Amino acid sequence: MNRRMLTKDDEATAGDEVEVRREDQDKINKFSRLHQRELNLQDELKSKNKEKEELDDVTLELELADEDEKVPYKIGDAFFHIPLSQAQEMLAESTSRIEEQVLELEDKIGTTKEEMQQLKVELYARFGRSINLET
Repeated sequence: MNRRMLTKDDEATAGDEVEVRREDQDKINKFSRLHQRELNLQDELKSKNKEKEELDDVTLELELADEDEKVPYKIGDAFFHIPLSQAQEMLAESTSRIEEQVLELEDKIGTTKEEMQQLKVELYARFGRSINLET
């Protein structure tokens, strides 16, 4: 167990415990859910960015390929041999779709952070230093 002495300020505020109302608990729970959602969105964003990098790498590799040869292109679990120009078009579509998804995820993360910030302001105003909402 970690023990430490209270500072003068901590001693002064130790007796001023604020009662936790139902609405306060709801806000704390909402903050927790938002924090979990943010973590999940961040993981999904990392995955999409990695997928986008891989598509960019493949696009660069295909630029070096011969125009006349057919290239294997993965659709689902199968590979199909298609003309180079068609593969490049499909890659461009996939890349733009991933970019849209990345922008959508970034927007969702921004909205979630704004909601969390608003809840932080409200909860810190009510509880002061007796609550820790740092993530």
